[in-house]
Amino acid sequence: MNTLPFFATAPKGISDLLVSELQSLGATATKETRAGVQFEGPLEVAYRACLWSRLANRILLPVGQFQAESADALYHQARQIDWSQHMDADSTLAVDANLSGSAITHSHFAALRIKDAIVDQFFEAIGERPNVDVDRPDVRINGYIHRNEAQLYIDLSGASLHERGYRQRAGAAPLKENLAAAILMRAGWADIAAQGGAFVDPMCGSGTLVLEAAMIAGDVAPGLNRRHFGLLTWKQHDDELWQRLVTEASQRETEGATRLPTLLGFDHDRQVLDIARDNAERLGIEGITFAFQDIREFRHDFPDFGLVATNPPYGKRLLDSGALPELYGQLGRVLRQHFVHWKAAVLTQDAALGKAIGIRSRRQHTLYNGPLLCKLIHFDIEEKNFFNDSRLPGKLDTEKLSPQSEAFGNRLEKRLRQLQRWANREGIDCYRIYDADLPDYAAAIDLYSHRSNPDERWICIQEYEAPREIDTQEVRRRSREIRTIAQNLLDVDDEHLFYKQRKRQRGESQYERTDTSDRFHEITEGDCRLWVNFDDYLDTGLFLDHRPVRTWIQREANGKNFLNLFGYTGAATVHAAKGGAASTVTVDMSRTYLDWAERNLRLNDLSGNQHRFIQADCVTWLEQDKSSQFDLVFLDPPTFSNSKRMKHTLDIQRDHESLIRRTMRRTARDGTLYFSTNLRGFRLAAAISADFRVEDVTRQSIPHDFERRQNIHHCFRIRHPV
Repeated sequence: MNTLPFFATAPKGISDLLVSELQSLGATATKETRAGVQFEGPLEVAYRACLWSRLANRILLPVGQFQAESADALYHQARQIDWSQHMDADSTLAVDANLSGSAITHSHFAALRIKDAIVDQFFEAIGERPNVDVDRPDVRINGYIHRNEAQLYIDLSGASLHERGYRQRAGAAPLKENLAAAILMRAGWADIAAQGGAFVDPMCGSGTLVLEAAMIAGDVAPGLNRRHFGLLTWKQHDDELWQRLVTEASQRETEGATRLPTLLGFDHDRQVLDIARDNAERLGIEGITFAFQDIREFRHDFPDFGLVATNPPYGKRLLDSGALPELYGQLGRVLRQHFVHWKAAVLTQDAALGKAIGIRSRRQHTLYNGPLLCKLIHFDIEEKNFFNDSRLPGKLDTEKLSPQSEAFGNRLEKRLRQLQRWANREGIDCYRIYDADLPDYAAAIDLYSHRSNPDERWICIQEYEAPREIDTQEVRRRSREIRTIAQNLLDVDDEHLFYKQRKRQRGESQYERTDTSDRFHEITEGDCRLWVNFDDYLDTGLFLDHRPVRTWIQREANGKNFLNLFGYTGAATVHAAKGGAASTVTVDMSRTYLDWAERNLRLNDLSGNQHRFIQADCVTWLEQDKSSQFDLVFLDPPTFSNSKRMKHTLDIQRDHESLIRRTMRRTARDGTLYFSTNLRGFRLAAAISADFRVEDVTRQSIPHDFERRQNIHHCFRIRHPV
């Protein structure tokens, strides 16, 4: 049999598991990469991977590798591949493309050029063109371009293999099936099931962990219920081979059904349990039980040995109102009361929450739930491992507040009284009311509101990381006191208070996602309306200390072409457009933030072709796109970035001179650049002051509510010499 190369994509954090799985399916020459696993084998190995892999997203067959320094080069090289080996002119196709660190910066455009190459090849040869079907094509082509090196693949899976075919409905924030399988593999479920152990998920949601556990224990091929694979409509498909493998998998499923262990899923939401039962019925495995049970009043009899695996709900915000520590504490009590001598695995976004379970962990693994870094915490549920501890800042009863907290309460009340008068006078709706004024209570507390509904307001607390030498019990006490006093004084309920812990940040880390609630709130700044998100990121999408700079931009923007570099969520762009800018261009590497910026403009009824959003590395874009001049520019780069999407690292102290010079080449002769950085010890290069007209406007740019933090940013107004 011919040995062919293949590639299996997979979620981050499980490539080592995927290597073992592929080897068990007959793969050879396996090699982990940043995106998955390379492997070799006859076509049967790839078919088995499509049918049996519990971990892979896609199984890809390489068909071309070449340099693609431009879109034209990509088109030319893709056209050299003989696509008639893989499809006919009457086949449908779809092309996906992923880019990183390459001269081509737009993935949709790259996919379009690959598609053009394929259909043009057919048209030139026989005068017919294949049609595009983005939903269910006969052949799906995947293109990956990394540092100008392109690799093209035929997708034998057709759609992501995590789609098993049994789940047509899901509860809130469901686990993907291959992540659930990875959790079970990390927890050693296959061995536990082989020994007759039971499986329980006490907070099962729509049942993904329970159903994946059933498939592993029952030797059910995860692809057996799928109706379509890309290989089935691939021109070189071997249907005899495929049918033999499907028949074998069906026989194994029949045999596995005779040795299924106890499989239980519980939840307090009856509607989501109905979804879980529907999914189980569709899967076709009998003997799975889903039942109503509240983790706070848990009653049930269980076998003597097994595995508890669960993904507790994470709530709508990080460490909200103490509810999450309480929930994890309840989970710990259930484990200690009902599951002694069992194993347990708990997936959480915050490993500190695991402490509230009250059982010493055996080990931890890093997994990714989409973009979110999570920890899978493993426990041996034995009495010797039990302890009682609460390490998270929930609320305190007011009578339990320490005498030291009185100073914090007095300071917060005084600041709030002063700032409310100032904010009302200046028409400011979102501002900082406390910023580590007292060293023992080191937190920033921000108030957000909407002018049309002043009673609807939100409080965001960001506590700064305490020095390591401070006793952990003392740190936890202060955290609870900050939260309790702030909530009581500001009179907001749990749904309107958000607590986060802020550690020392480098580069893009303040922009990294911490949750997936996608819950936005509308606030006002001047006459602008903006979306903020208190749940999903360390920062909310609006830097309050830049309020004066945005006001300057709005005042100066009328009739001008505005450029927003490192544009983030586009708040400055909204102000420029609101001020009457003739056009705006917002450049950022993140598609998420550009979409957010577009939503902000739409919220203000400012959409139109005159407002462009460009996903690109700003440094590279400045070098490559020199066609336009701008009258007003806002440049607010991170202090440091080593993003994989950038060609080089960015160190603002080291690189600001070249960055400013590139930006000034795009700034009109009578234009203005506002350059800002939050590097505390920043020093502007003398050569910039020598070659341009520079005004240090830092002092004027620090708003009243940040007066205690005069070094929160540095800001300069830069113009060309007269």
